[in-house]
Amino acid sequence: MILNESDKLWLSEVIEKIKEKMDWVSDKSKDKIPYTTLDGNYDDRSIDNPSGNVADGINWWTNGFWGGMMWLMFHETGYEKYKEIAQISEEKLDQCFSDYYGLHHDVGFMWLPTSVTNYKVTKNQESRKRGMHAANLLAGRFNLAGGFIRAWDDLVDTDTRGWAIIDCMFNIPLLYWASEESGDPRFKQIAMRHADTAISAFVRLDGSVNHIVEFDPFNGGVVKTYGGQGYEEGSSWTRGQSWGLYGFMMSYIHTKEEAYLNTAKRIAHYFIANIAESGVIPVDFRQPNKPKLEDDTAAAIAACGLIEIAKVVGEHEKDLYLNAALKLLRTLDESRSDWSHKSDAILQHGSAAYHADSHHHPIIYGDHYFMEAIFKLKGNDLYIW
Repeated sequence: MILNESDKLWLSEVIEKIKEKMDWVSDKSKDKIPYTTLDGNYDDRSIDNPSGNVADGINWWTNGFWGGMMWLMFHETGYEKYKEIAQISEEKLDQCFSDYYGLHHDVGFMWLPTSVTNYKVTKNQESRKRGMHAANLLAGRFNLAGGFIRAWDDLVDTDTRGWAIIDCMFNIPLLYWASEESGDPRFKQIAMRHADTAISAFVRLDGSVNHIVEFDPFNGGVVKTYGGQGYEEGSSWTRGQSWGLYGFMMSYIHTKEEAYLNTAKRIAHYFIANIAESGVIPVDFRQPNKPKLEDDTAAAIAACGLIEIAKVVGEHEKDLYLNAALKLLRTLDESRSDWSHKSDAILQHGSAAYHADSHHHPIIYGDHYFMEAIFKLKGNDLYIW
């Protein structure tokens, strides 16, 4: 990335703040798998299960991000402690394979930042085996009639056999990797079929995206769409926009199919057009003016995707995407972060969903993608996906 002198200075200062923060936070939380904070302290999803649901404890979908943060820090600093902490998370996730129940489409989120990254960095054969195991589980969720990977498992009183979600664009890179690693084209074929379906079924003409699409699981075809974690059906859940923006870039990176790049750009143009002057991203771009709910995780994820687009487009386009990413990241650093010892987390204003019981609290993937974006700006970053 070609940055001006002011941006270079800011970037170096943020990297130093990340290093200082993660140095003590990693020591304090080395045996945890965090999701959010309680009174400033990370919780531990490896032992906590807030709802009692089989998918909410060690099987919780975000349980790969802490390990991913540690690999990012190992790549940046070379400090062995980060590699060792990342491997603690990875080994704890073995229980998920033996439990089986509770795993669903999000195995990519869980094992790409942990086992697959470990294998990429160290060539650990046990990590390769875990990654391939997870890839086979994900491939097994593919619905041939509809051309999609099923989201979640059975829900009480809800038939989800035909459900797919935009988030899964982040899981299918596990399948691309599995094909690249094994030479077996089936994984890539499934990933591309899902991505192709997502273009037509999830991405609207204006570049906004649906969160949940229900297909006919027996005959294929769209049945209906759902608002999911956004404000309502037909609205514009911002983290969903960022899953699509960065997610289609991931498919482009692995396949070099122009359709995926063009789709990522279409979503990016919609996202950029909706960035407020303040740089703060709401939970849903079409939510009511009050309450002013925001989600800094959407901003961090989108920044990653925007930077990846800037890497591959022509010189006359780069600044559009790079400047938008910088605006988002500077806002997060300057007004949405806690760099003190009062909180284990960096970003403080995450929101899981518009209609969630609580808002504006740390969520682990916010920090992961913020760090990822910052290191992308520096160059020579560790690409996890």
